Amino acid sequence: MEDREAFWKAIEKLVRDSNIVIDRPKGTTHPRFPDFIYKIDYGYLENTSSMDQGGIDVWVGTDSRKQIDAIMCIVDLMKRDSEIKILIGCTEEEKEIVCQTHNETEYMKGILIRR
Repeated sequence: MEDREAFWKAIEKLVRDSNIVIDRPKGTTHPRFPDFIYKIDYGYLENTSSMDQGGIDVWVGTDSRKQIDAIMCIVDLMKRDSEIKILIGCTEEEKEIVCQTHNETEYMKGILIRR
């Protein structure tokens, strides 16, 4: 259990020490897939790196406490990679939306891991 809490504290520190860039605000379309509309703010942590060589992805919800209490672990069969996405301040409803978003197609699957 100690390792689990250390993991979450490390994620909190990473987020706290990073600038959050929302490059796909709620209501906007995906740059390559115009039929996909973001239902929650989506972005990344500036000056970090993920498996896709971009910044670590974040979903930022509407809960004003901005707690980090979940991540999504994703497998993307089209890109042939995997990564995590940090959920920041997401309500239970928003967590469900994020989970559904990453499981809508046969090419991407994800699981929600709660703190």
